[in-house]
This record gives sequence, C-alpha cells and structure tokens, in this order.
Amino acid sequence: MIDVTDQDFNEQVVEKSHEVPVVVDLWAPWCGPCKTLGPILDTVIGEHGGKVVGVKINVDENPAVSQAFQVQSIPMVVAFKDGEAVDGFMGAQGEPMVRDFVSKLVPTEEENQVETLVAAGDEASLRAALELDNDHEGAIVALAELLVGDGRADEGLPLLERIPETAETRRVAALARTADAAGAGAHEIETELAELLGRVKGDDDARQRFVDLLEVMGAEDPRTIDWRRKLSTALF
Repeated sequence: MIDVTDQDFNEQVVEKSHEVPVVVDLWAPWCGPCKTLGPILDTVIGEHGGKVVGVKINVDENPAVSQAFQVQSIPMVVAFKDGEAVDGFMGAQGEPMVRDFVSKLVPTEEENQVETLVAAGDEASLRAALELDNDHEGAIVALAELLVGDGRADEGLPLLERIPETAETRRVAALARTADAAGAGAHEIETELAELLGRVKGDDDARQRFVDLLEVMGAEDPRTIDWRRKLSTALF
C-alpha cells in the first residue's frame, strides 16, 4: 500500500486509475479497526499481481482529501477506476468481503481482449471489440470517428446514439457536420466564425455551424475560449 497525500492524490489515484484500478484506504494511526483492515487490504491487493493498486491516506494529515470524501468515520475504502470513484465501503470488513470487493475491480479476460482491440484502432479491431462489448464507449467513439473521417458519416453517427452524449461524441458529430472544412486552415476557420457571428442569434443553422467549428478547433485551442465568449455575447 502506497502512502498518498493531498499533494499527490490526483497523480497517484485519479490519473493512475486510468491505467489500473486504485483502492484508497482512508485511515488514521489512532483507529483500531484501521489496523485490522489495512493488512487484509494489503494482502488481497498483493495477490492480484499489479492488476489493482492500493494506497493509504492518513485523514489527520491530509485534510483536503478528507474533506473531498466527506469522511465522517474510518476506516473508509473507496475504489477508483477511469478517474472516478466506482465503489466503496466503511468499517473493518473481513477478508472474504474484501476479497470479493477487490476481485470485482480486476478486468476480466474479455475486458482485456476488448481493450487490446480498441488499442489496435483499425476498423476490423474496433468492430470486433463491439461484438464483445456493444456499448464500449472508447470503441464506439473511435469507430465513429474513423468512419466519419473516411466519408462514411451515415455509418458513424448512428453509433454515437448507443452512448450518452460527451465532449468526445459532440466532437465526432461536429467533424461529420463540418467535413467541408476539414482541410481549412486556422485563418479560414476564424474568418468563417467572424462571418457567422452576426447570424447566430436568429439563425439556428448558423449557430450550429459556429458551435461545430469550435468543437473541431478543440477546447485546448486558446482561440476557442475567446470565440465562445463572443458567441455568448452575441446570443445574450
């Protein structure tokens, strides 16, 4: 079990959980039940050979994490996967319960196979991944983007309807609707945005086109924030 603090919680837990499930043990030196649970967690997690990572956080020394978890009693255990808390329990539990809790976090053979196929990234692999997991978000978005980029938006866009809307699904949908601007340079896109800005308030198509172009530019582009601000001003 790795000791984690307020300072490295994001790196050691949130970011790490995108690679492997992370089990967080919230404890304190004065907590008797914590001394019972800690070794059990350590043993059970160790049996999985790195497929699950365990970390310990002293709640007395790390108030920011304690506040974030709204800790009222310890021991408290929280499991993270893909950047989010997905499961947890409170109190000192016996080894059978802990073993069941941890085993549910370990990817199955089928899940590992799906991830391998998604990582390959070609159309055949992505379709094979969806044969195994029909609603796999990563496979759906990747295949939809591949099809849209190949000029087959009529095949790609319906795939996105299988999953809830996210920033990634909006981006892929925007790519499909702005295929004519795929080869445009930054100056050309900004020129079009400037032309559209005067029409966004009363023209739904112009507003959608404007938003789509911003999606294609991406949130990481510093110009996107400025154009979103201009859009808000124009609309309100």
